Amino acid sequence: MNENQLTRRGSLLKLGGLLGAALGAGAWKAAESDGAGPAGVASGEITCVLTPEQTEGPYYIADEKVRRNITEGRPGTPLSLRAFVVDASTCKPIKNAAVDIWHADAGGVYSGFGQGADNRTFMRGIQRTNAKGLAIFRTVYPGWYSGRTVHIHVKVHLGGNVLHTGQLYFPDSVTDAVYRKAPYNTRPNRSTRNAGDSIYRNGGRKSQVTVRKNSAGVYIATIRMGVSRS
Repeated sequence: MNENQLTRRGSLLKLGGLLGAALGAGAWKAAESDGAGPAGVASGEITCVLTPEQTEGPYYIADEKVRRNITEGRPGTPLSLRAFVVDASTCKPIKNAAVDIWHADAGGVYSGFGQGADNRTFMRGIQRTNAKGLAIFRTVYPGWYSGRTVHIHVKVHLGGNVLHTGQLYFPDSVTDAVYRKAPYNTRPNRSTRNAGDSIYRNGGRKSQVTVRKNSAGVYIATIRMGVSRS
């Protein structure tokens, strides 16, 4: 499948700003006070706006493992992806949605394809959202490959239906900082940045994660995805 082809289902929302809740002790511990809350919606501080979904791309493999840690021991800078799924019409969290992600490893390789053909599972996995609409993944910061900016693919499933297909992006400044260190610095001069990526230009800014680094050196990437349930 050509990555320039757009799929037609679902929509994606990304709300700007860092999470106010601090992470607890431990590199991968999730904050317990996450969630938009009705007060934020009522005040207008939090809004839900549908944005165009994006291509599934050529590297999707269906029926992946339900698991939080998708690294399988492969090297890279630790990344905790925190994906919230909310109803775009009400901003209310959607519980038990299946969030399905896949991305390249630090070397720019996808499992199941090309150099990664002998393993169909690394950097792939599914998590169910909790009562706050939150799914958390333990992974590594994605590597780059020719022609694309750095990204993570995502699907949201609910009740056997695909509500959203999209891609998540990172600020170039954060990627630059990560890529100055091993193992990423063995592949300098990445070829495509966000502004030069044809898919990013079609809604990628609204699909960009908010990123911060915690005291344990883990990058925390947060995104809120607003989907239509109908």
